[in-house]
Amino acid sequence: MKRIILVFLVLSSIGILSGCLYPQDKLAKNQVPYEDQIQVVQTAVKKFQKDNDGILPIKTKDQKTPIYEKYPIEFKKIIPQYLSDAPGNSYENGGIFQYVLIDVENNPTVKIFDLRIAEKIREIHMRIDAQGYPPFKREVSKNIYTLNYKKIGYKEEPYVISPYTNHNLPFVITGQGEIYVDYSSDLYNVLQNKNIHVKKGEDIRPILTKDSLFVPAYSLPYTVNEKNEPIFLTK
Repeated sequence: MKRIILVFLVLSSIGILSGCLYPQDKLAKNQVPYEDQIQVVQTAVKKFQKDNDGILPIKTKDQKTPIYEKYPIEFKKIIPQYLSDAPGNSYENGGIFQYVLIDVENNPTVKIFDLRIAEKIREIHMRIDAQGYPPFKREVSKNIYTLNYKKIGYKEEPYVISPYTNHNLPFVITGQGEIYVDYSSDLYNVLQNKNIHVKKGEDIRPILTKDSLFVPAYSLPYTVNEKNEPIFLTK
């Protein structure tokens, strides 16, 4: 009974939190990834970098932060001198997208990711915490597993919508309890349809960002097998 009550409170808090972060009226207006908004931010970042001896307008993150969430843009550093306001679809202005930089050493490039992914991962974590342990289901790679979602109260497996294909993407969990989105199907789609060949042992996630506004947020590294199919890149 205590566990049921705890799960109810957890789910209630998630709903309240989601409602506070993303009211429905703002979702309707600010969930579109406009390319022109990203280009405006890109121009502002370049001007800031040029005027500040190569320094980038980013928030400081822990070195262990995954690469695609590691360099979020700090808009207050470029507003109002380089940008009049944060884009309407950015989290800072009531939107659902986090603006980040990739390739910061060679060619700092503005990309985005949907913060609702983080909300879904947080929800799964809270359900696991309410149970006390992650209900591992199947090992899909070394130290990477699927979950038995029924054991943490789901009637159906949770997922997120791919920014690349609009397909449903599942989650995986590591032995340490970290949850990630599985982009295997998206990577397979690009490798096959664009006839891309990469070296085995090389992280292939950049093929997703090359022609897209989005980064594969909350992802593990991937490489390819002998058939040029995506597999998790494990040590």
